[in-house]
Amino acid sequence: MRLLTALLVLTLPLAAAPPSTGEWRQFRGPNGTGVGTSTGLPVEMDGSHNLAWKAATPSSYSSPVMTAERVYLTGHEDTKLLTVALDRASGRELWRAEAPKPWPVKPKGPASPSMSSPATDGENVYVVWEHSGLLSYDKAGNLRWSLALGEINTPYGFGSSPAVFGSTVVLICDQDGESFVLAVHKDTGKQLWKTARPHAQHSFPTPVLFEPRGKDGKAGPKQVVVSGSHQVAGYSLATGEQLWWVDGMAWQAKQTPLVDGGTIYVLSSMPPMQELGPVPAEKTLAEFLEKYDANKDGKMTKDESPSAKPYGMRELWFLWDTNKNGRLDAIEVEIFLKRNSARSGLYALRPEGAGDLTGQAIAWSYQKGLPNIPSPLLYQGLLYVIREGGILTALEPGTGVVVKQGRVTGALGDYFASPVAADGKLFLLTHDGKLAVMKAGAEFEVLKVNELDETSWATPAIDGNQVFVKTQSALYCFALRKP
Repeated sequence: MRLLTALLVLTLPLAAAPPSTGEWRQFRGPNGTGVGTSTGLPVEMDGSHNLAWKAATPSSYSSPVMTAERVYLTGHEDTKLLTVALDRASGRELWRAEAPKPWPVKPKGPASPSMSSPATDGENVYVVWEHSGLLSYDKAGNLRWSLALGEINTPYGFGSSPAVFGSTVVLICDQDGESFVLAVHKDTGKQLWKTARPHAQHSFPTPVLFEPRGKDGKAGPKQVVVSGSHQVAGYSLATGEQLWWVDGMAWQAKQTPLVDGGTIYVLSSMPPMQELGPVPAEKTLAEFLEKYDANKDGKMTKDESPSAKPYGMRELWFLWDTNKNGRLDAIEVEIFLKRNSARSGLYALRPEGAGDLTGQAIAWSYQKGLPNIPSPLLYQGLLYVIREGGILTALEPGTGVVVKQGRVTGALGDYFASPVAADGKLFLLTHDGKLAVMKAGAEFEVLKVNELDETSWATPAIDGNQVFVKTQSALYCFALRKP
């Protein structure tokens, strides 16, 4: 009898899945919010609890997206850059497509060529590669179109993800050089508009859609909101015209903004240069040359720059020499000084009007306990941020007042994945593979910390009754089993 019972437990079916909405179509799901409508989600999730399937996948930092039938991933194997489609019901690999151009070097250390997450319109998939450009595949894996983006100059690789708004695919290409935001038609890849971002430097956010309403309650023209270096801006979805901007953000943008009605929440967080190492007192190129140009040839090179432990100007030369010409230029000094004065913060913006809204659009700001990478989460009336060391902060979204702050006991490591939520729960994934499930609310609490025993950079995805978690070598699909 005991043997029969054990066999029955091992073969218990998963709970019947509710109809899938296929809503998690881009990084962090619907408009980048990280919030799903799913119910009946599991709390215990590991190799033996509520595991629907597990599929081996190429290594990546990117996050999964899905349709009702497919899960799409990007990844790499050595220098091969891959887009992969899995059957959502079983995890079976349906196809993989290799990018036209490989990554020029074999990945080593923490670098990854596959940081950008795919996006889908429900049928087709859209991916971006630093060297191959923006590509689209149909559901069978056939290349529909490709669009070259030119050489992208970033010190860490390309990390922004595309987003699909109706018939338009939008991509941010912020870099140390000629930054721009681009819109193409999703079916043809034809460029609809391309707007220069002359003040932007290398950044990694995903664009989100903003639909402002006038005082009469009528919807205005749709806008694309872009968080970038020192500035958040809104662009016309139809034309690409920059409509408004708010200055004063951090010098490197990583987090994706959140849109809630007429409010946009922006987390712009980057350590000031003083925290990375000693900052030289010189303010102009002439002053640098006077002090550090040892051979007096009118050029200041890396070897002539000051060194310090752990980081000095020489050790962080890639942040100074943004155009990679091997010497310090006047514009690079200006860029660095601007970085040095930038300030991190969590901001609530209410952009009403056009042009420079810096002095009027900021409803409130918060500067304490901010994460380096994870995006914020707005769920059931609270705004959450998770930072290194497992410090979770919940704020009142209307005022920025802290409601509760505490540690995620059992999951105190680094966080690169952004938090997501559904079914009254928060899902937080550490870099070392601990998946914390928390009860959401003003008295948030840890329900369970699950061990996946592998590092992860990817943000979980939620749809139907399924939770998808991507580690460096596998994709897990979890669903609640029948009692």
